[in-house]
Amino acid sequence: MIADNTADKGVGAHIANIEVEDIIVRQSVSGTVLCCGLILSLGVQARGVSPYLPLNLSPEIERRIEQVLILADKPIMRRPIPAAVVFDALPKACEKDKALCEEVQAYLAQFMQSSGITSLKPELAATTGDSKATIPNQHGRPVDSSWQVKASAYFSLGDYFTINAGGIVYDNSGSTTGKFTGSFVSMGFEVAQLDIGFRDHWISPLTDSSSLISTEAPTMPSITLSNYKPIGPLGFTYEIFAAEMSEQNDIVFFNSTTNGNPRLSGLQLGIEPATGYTIGLNKLIQYGGGARNGPISQFLEALWHTGNNPDIAGQSEEFGNQIASITSSMTFSGRVPFAIHFEYAGEDNAYAGSYRLGATNFSYGVDLPRLWKSFDFTYEISEWQNDWYVHHLYPLGLTNDGHVIGHWFGDNRVFGNAIGGRSQSLRLGWRVNSHDYLQMTYRDLSYDINWARAPFERIPYSRLQEAGINYTTVVSQHPLTAELLAGRDVFGESFARLGISFDFADTRSAAPYRSNEDLDSDPNVDLFVDVGASRNHLYNILDATIPNFYSDYSVDYHLGAGARRRVSNHNDLGVRVEFDRVGGNQLISFRALDYRYRFNSKFGVNGFFGAARYEVNLPAYGYYWGGGLQYLNFLPKWDLGFDIRHHEKLGRDKTLLPTDPPISPVRTRMFFDINGLSLYVSRRW
Repeated sequence: MIADNTADKGVGAHIANIEVEDIIVRQSVSGTVLCCGLILSLGVQARGVSPYLPLNLSPEIERRIEQVLILADKPIMRRPIPAAVVFDALPKACEKDKALCEEVQAYLAQFMQSSGITSLKPELAATTGDSKATIPNQHGRPVDSSWQVKASAYFSLGDYFTINAGGIVYDNSGSTTGKFTGSFVSMGFEVAQLDIGFRDHWISPLTDSSSLISTEAPTMPSITLSNYKPIGPLGFTYEIFAAEMSEQNDIVFFNSTTNGNPRLSGLQLGIEPATGYTIGLNKLIQYGGGARNGPISQFLEALWHTGNNPDIAGQSEEFGNQIASITSSMTFSGRVPFAIHFEYAGEDNAYAGSYRLGATNFSYGVDLPRLWKSFDFTYEISEWQNDWYVHHLYPLGLTNDGHVIGHWFGDNRVFGNAIGGRSQSLRLGWRVNSHDYLQMTYRDLSYDINWARAPFERIPYSRLQEAGINYTTVVSQHPLTAELLAGRDVFGESFARLGISFDFADTRSAAPYRSNEDLDSDPNVDLFVDVGASRNHLYNILDATIPNFYSDYSVDYHLGAGARRRVSNHNDLGVRVEFDRVGGNQLISFRALDYRYRFNSKFGVNGFFGAARYEVNLPAYGYYWGGGLQYLNFLPKWDLGFDIRHHEKLGRDKTLLPTDPPISPVRTRMFFDINGLSLYVSRRW
């Protein structure tokens, strides 16, 4: 599994680092022991391990499971999803759609036996075109792959120990690629499940992409500790894992290089302070490899490491390559239930302090699981700055077996040419009849050549466009799926594939699916729009050689739209997007958390936190927070709001455009602080 080779860094390096390392180890071990003691105490009379639902299920059942979770107000922040989580969501979802629950419950029955084969799915495809692109989120499978076989099974030795066996084998442009994806052992209980083996990881509430880690690359061997039952009144959840990546050559090590398998540590911490709202802090760090490997304490340090220092021979070592994210997801019930997903990620750090993210990737998603009874719809968008998934220490960056481990855009470019861009995806589903489901998908990706920075070549990428349609029906109680996928990649090469798959192990009920019941409106959920004005003061932080300065005050429009739900007698939670113009440039602010406390039916106070996008020829991103007062119902369904807002270190790289300020070794990015006031009226529905 994960090698434990102690690197010879020289006596000077050990002497310089021994005191700091001892402190780190003592703190990490004591914290780990304390957490383990708490978890063990909670494990008395707890449920045992839960099997996981396979990723990349047939579109029909995958969508039904997502619908159950949203109807049950259960946001999902990571995958694979434990089957027990879906079972726990069924009672609440059944109150809204009994027929849906019966269908999902019948599917889940195969995961709650002492043993079973949960998937045995061959696929054949006819392909055409010159493209060598990768199918998004399919473990590195190329678009010209003509066949694939996936299988998974499990065997339980009591409630607290399960053996999982699985694998994926596919045609890889004429050769055969296989991985033991889904092969791992699980032990423990609901608040501490330990998985050892080839287990997938996906850290994001979004369904089509994940900035940190997804199923874009083949599965890595890993050791994972997590809980599927939230702990305590705040609904605390966690996932900690250590993985071994594929081998890389010429890893930088002081004034030389080394070859080896980098290590990857992952940490996800989340809370659910109110039903239907979850927020998470997530982190990955790539470290070690060859002579950079250290003792087990290196893993503990990686979990809590927050900054990087450069390699200085005999004195210090730059720890590795780290990325982090803040994620949130909120569900809203009613006649048309929906969920809003938020992900703000960054490579390394920027400016002063370890909490400000460097090059960013911002993603936002809207999921409507039931639209006009028979339809469903999902839209997701991502926008990233340059330098994603590359690093000066690791020549292949954050890759495994030649594929980026995060967002699928990383596999659609010349490797190392890490410029910024934008992607979006659409998914529309239609429940045709009792057993048939039609799903249409669309993805596009475009790069902005202005993000290219020397010495990177300014490559004229084409716009990637991909459209797909798949149809799932039931034959002899097993799902049969036909899929047509066609498009053009970023190099202008076209592709098309027609595939058909049949799952011999996935058994469906023979009972016909009944029409969905009408859902009731929820008086605790409000949709609203804001219209008003804002006054803002822009603070420019351009370079260490240029004095920081304020621009003139500016007054302009303020627009907003959002959703809010009452979570107690006086407390509301919601999400919101706002549009302003500051210094002649567009400012878009996203509230991942929009909290309001109502004193009575007329007055309330609010506080909020999120991220913002400031268009300075190219987008600069940073944190955003503030608070305000609200006068409620000055007319029926009309509120008056006044907010004080702060946008913190909205940043991007410099020297990308001729109008950018000069670059200096101490500051390669420019930043903007924006302090503002907004006065607006809100109309609620």
